Amino acid sequence: MEFNLSEDYKNIQEMAASFSETELMPFASEWDQKEIFPTDVLKKSADLGLAGIYVSEKFGGSGLDRLSAALVFEQLSRGCVSTAAYLSIHNMVAWMIDSEGSNELKEKFIPQLCSMNLFSSYCLTESSSGSDASALKTTAKRKSNSHYVLNGSKSFISGGPTSDVYAVMCRTGEDGPKGISCILIEKDTPGLSFGKNEKKLGWNSQHTSTVNFDNCEVPIENLVGNEGDGFKLAMKGLDGGRVNIAACSIGGATFALENTIQYTSERKQFGKKINEFQVSQFKLADMSTDLEASRLMVYKAATSIDNKDSDATKYCAMAKRFATDACFDICNQALQLHGGYGYLKDFPLERVLRDLRVHQILEGTNEIMRLIISRKILDF
Repeated sequence: MEFNLSEDYKNIQEMAASFSETELMPFASEWDQKEIFPTDVLKKSADLGLAGIYVSEKFGGSGLDRLSAALVFEQLSRGCVSTAAYLSIHNMVAWMIDSEGSNELKEKFIPQLCSMNLFSSYCLTESSSGSDASALKTTAKRKSNSHYVLNGSKSFISGGPTSDVYAVMCRTGEDGPKGISCILIEKDTPGLSFGKNEKKLGWNSQHTSTVNFDNCEVPIENLVGNEGDGFKLAMKGLDGGRVNIAACSIGGATFALENTIQYTSERKQFGKKINEFQVSQFKLADMSTDLEASRLMVYKAATSIDNKDSDATKYCAMAKRFATDACFDICNQALQLHGGYGYLKDFPLERVLRDLRVHQILEGTNEIMRLIISRKILDF
């Protein structure tokens, strides 16, 4: 078993780290406080191939693997967790079209998504179907043989009114998962509307709103895959999404730990540097250990997707559960070691803490991760 990254992976890691430190880190606080969606910077990331990381090169993607993506999102999150997380969602939509879409859909959308001439959103959650995604109620009914007509509403949609194309999980058939399909809706579609931008604890550099469908007519060609494939596609997408969100947690926690090591080596109390007290040393040791354990689990989960491992879903759920819990705790401990300064917006700790909190909820709550893991190990 090899734990060292190859030169190619190191180069990808260094490229993402450089972009993060120059284009994200200096502006993350302003984006957070003013709720700015940094479209220009996201387009710059597309110039580096980061808007279609695991999309085939034929249509403008980078053609990389899931481990490469984990390395990228880890580094980008050192600069801005919220912005990196949106980019992860955008990549998920591009991957869905690339993996299951028709050639016509690929030619129409993927080059525009990979250049970020189009921004995308993934629409699964509804007000009455969060963890129970298969209970969604948004419907898409055929109108002759040319269109679907969509009615319903989606909640907590990252990108919200800022996006240009929406991958919508909707019901085209029977109740339950087998009746769900994925349909692409473009922003200028009549009947598509948006709620107000939600006021959130964190993730403020990306707009979030409800997305409403009122007799939205969509060409039948906008179906991704076949009717009834939507839930299976959503679950496959969530495996990768869970790894990416866990990687974003690692990046945020790494940034928090780096800042804490520097702060505790400079700040003095009772005539000693804070990191000279054993209680501080033990905290830093535990934080570093939990961070390294999280990183190893995430890299393993990413590799399991690349290798088409039969246990990939279990490993992704394990990595997401462990890393998002551990990394939030690392940030909380980092804030504690900063004392009162950690609570101020002049310091970055409170922002990273707020941004990481939602990772324990989205892409499947950590309670659902435990359910997935237990079902896999008990063979239910």
